[in-house]
Amino acid sequence: MEGSSSGKHFILVHGICHGAWCWYKLVPMLRAAGHRVTALDLAASGAHPARMDEVSSFEDYSRPLLDAVAGAGEVERLVLVGHSLGGLSVALATERFPRKVAVAVFLTAVMPCAGTRLGFTLEEDLALATMLMRVGRQFVDDPIMQDKTLLTEVNYGSVKKVFVVVKADACMSEEMQRWMVDLSPGTKAEEIAGADHMAMCSRPKELCDVLLRIANKYG
Repeated sequence: MEGSSSGKHFILVHGICHGAWCWYKLVPMLRAAGHRVTALDLAASGAHPARMDEVSSFEDYSRPLLDAVAGAGEVERLVLVGHSLGGLSVALATERFPRKVAVAVFLTAVMPCAGTRLGFTLEEDLALATMLMRVGRQFVDDPIMQDKTLLTEVNYGSVKKVFVVVKADACMSEEMQRWMVDLSPGTKAEEIAGADHMAMCSRPKELCDVLLRIANKYG
């Protein structure tokens, strides 16, 4: 799902067990506002042809995002939006390509902090999804999740971050969301009242307004 315009470029990253389809309400709104939008399927997700048992690592799982960011134009700074477990893929892409990312947005997502293991926040017993459309994995035992040197201050830590707190999330408490914000000093927080974990479906207009505000400020 891609489109192009003279506006900013949003790359939307779904959560565990979901796919690009979950952004179907938000994509046309962002495009109508004059922006380019890429909603992608991570490996073995959505319409991606691989099966989860064929995906050997979290890096392979995140490869569609990494390739999309790597292939972006040199003058094109991106707005990455990660939902739920998709926040970890956004963090990895931000660490690898910090100069291509204008702002990383974590939509009620798992947001690690620089200097800790990528999988640190997964160990807080979060329920990351309730709609198991395809088999998913959290890759908690993957070496990349345990690497304390992966997320650096000079790369990941240097990119502007915004966490979108949803107030009616039954999967991740507001307390947990704000705890992750507090772990990364300098991270800004936005709120969407009445939104559940799938804010792109339950409050798409409100989410669109928040993302446009973020992109105008940082993009």
